[in-house]
Formats: sequence, structure tokens, C-alpha cells
Amino acid sequence: MRAMQIVEFGKPLKLNSYDNPKPQGSEVLVRIGSSGVCHSDLHIWEGFFDLGMGKKLEVITRGMKLPHTLGHEIAGEVVAAGPDAKDVRIGQRFVVYPWIGCGACQACTSGDELLCINPRQLGTRRDGGYADHVIVPHPKYLVDYGNAPQELACTYACSGITAYSAIKKAQATRGGLKKLLMIGAGGVGLAGVAVAKAMCEAEIIVADIDDTKLKAAKETGADRIVNPKTPDAVAKLVAEGGVDAAIDFVGAPSSLQFAVDSVRRGGSVTVVGLFGGDTPLSIAGLPLRMLTLQGSYVGSLEDLRELMALVREGRVPPLPFSTKPLEGAYDALQELKAGKVVGRVILKP
Repeated sequence: MRAMQIVEFGKPLKLNSYDNPKPQGSEVLVRIGSSGVCHSDLHIWEGFFDLGMGKKLEVITRGMKLPHTLGHEIAGEVVAAGPDAKDVRIGQRFVVYPWIGCGACQACTSGDELLCINPRQLGTRRDGGYADHVIVPHPKYLVDYGNAPQELACTYACSGITAYSAIKKAQATRGGLKKLLMIGAGGVGLAGVAVAKAMCEAEIIVADIDDTKLKAAKETGADRIVNPKTPDAVAKLVAEGGVDAAIDFVGAPSSLQFAVDSVRRGGSVTVVGLFGGDTPLSIAGLPLRMLTLQGSYVGSLEDLRELMALVREGRVPPLPFSTKPLEGAYDALQELKAGKVVGRVILKP
């Protein structure tokens, strides 16, 4: 198998070749047809997440070993299965759920594998999708994507379920969800627009400082677009009574502040993005405005199954994407870092 791997953090990826892995027990070997390049891959490639206040989360301390294969948005075809892998046939095509836990802890047994403290996540703890094959621990992590283009199907494993899970949280906002603000029109933000069209009837407002990405959001289905650089952007939203809920797909100090300033009393702010940093926050403002401030991290296996049901029904509009060969993975990361990507870049091994 071929894999574009991190051999040194922050340095160009290297194409390495290995024998194809042989699935054991309940494992399944998937030949990858499409693999999305996610913004969180940038942080992993750099080797850390910015926790703010001068603190960093070093990925090497969380179980990652080099060389490492990035990529957690994976779709492909089953080509081999271990002797204990049931209800899966060679030749079947699936999107792969990558947020896999240990399988034994309380989080895993309750269906919240994404909260496992000893995870086996593909692309972050175990080798992932920047390759032509990947080992999946069990067939239950394979989800049918129906007639959707495979290039789109792979994106639902992260950008899709991340948006889906965050929107579900926004729907629980006190007083109901009639006006939803989404901040950031990158790959996950555009997925949020598409998924929201299938999930709720709220007015969807998208904010971004890049007019090209705002145009893409409008084309994907946003009802309104806002550039936060506009001096009266917040004032206009507040004058309308504020939004019911805001989802911050950026996760930067400025984007979080824009979200908090734009929601009404009793509203909610859900932070998804991992840009990082820290920000001053009025603690008294939370109870006085009865605001809900929460984080949302990817989504559960059940979330992916629910989302793919919507996809198979044709209810989720497509988001823009471009493709590159596997060897173009490092170039894709650099384009993403420079803010030049609209939608998703999909690697085709």
C-alpha cells in the first residue's frame, strides 16, 4: 500500500510504501477511493493544538507515533475481512466512521465513542485515509452512502457529522430555533449549511471574512450572508432581536466574540472550530443573559447513520469540492493553510 505520511511535524509529507495489511479478527480492509482533507489535519501535521494562554496540546503525547498517516474522511470498498467480521461482503462500498473508541469504557458502551479517553481514531491515533488502504476495526463502522458521489460521501464522516451534531445542539436552544447563525464558511461551515437545510426550517445566516466563501455559502443554500468586518454587522443582528443560536465553525477569539455578541437572551453558542487561542469572557453575562455556551466535537456513530439516511434520501445539498491525487496531499494542506480552499479537497489514491 501507498501512504502519504508525517515523518516530521511541520515538514512535507513523505510517500511511503508497505505491504497491504491483513485484517485480523473483526477487522475489515478497505481500499480507499476518496479521502477528505480536513482543517484539523493541519493542526495534527503541525504537531499541536493551540489551547490558548500559552498552552499547547502536543499530539505526540496523546498516543500518536511517527510516521503517521493523516485522514479521517474516508470512503471506499471492502477488499478483505477478518474471520470474525460478520455481515460484510467483499466489494461493498461504504463511508468509514473514524471516531472509534476502545470499545470497553463507559463512554463507548453508551454510544459516545468520540468521548473515549483511550481512542483508536483513524487519522489521529491510528493510520488513516491519506493512503490507498486502511484497516477498520469492525464492520459496524461502515455506513452505506447510497447513490451519493463517493467524493461527497467521505466528507460526511467529519464535516458532515460535525455539523449535524452541532445543529442538533442548536435545535435544543431555549425558546426554539428560528434564526441560526453559522460562523465560518470553510468545509465544515458549508457542510453545516447543507445539513441544516435538511434538518430544520430556521433562517440560516452565514458569516465569514472571505467574500468568496460567502458566495459559496449562498450558493449552498444560506438565506443570508454577513461579513463580520462590516462595522455594523453585529448591530444589525442585535437590532433584529439577535439570533437564537450561533455555531462557531472557526473557534478563534474573534469568531467566538462575534457569536456571543449576536445571540439573543436565552440563546446558545456552540463552538466547533479548533483554530485556538483564548478570549476574555464576561462570566456574569452568561447568567444575566441566560446564555448557553457549549462545545461540540465531531459526532457519534448514530449521528453518522442518521445523517447518511438524509443523504440517501437526497435531502442534503452537495458542497463544493475539488480533487487531487494522493501525492498531492501536502499541497492540499498548504492550500488549506493559506485559506485558498473553497469547500473540500478530496484525495483520490
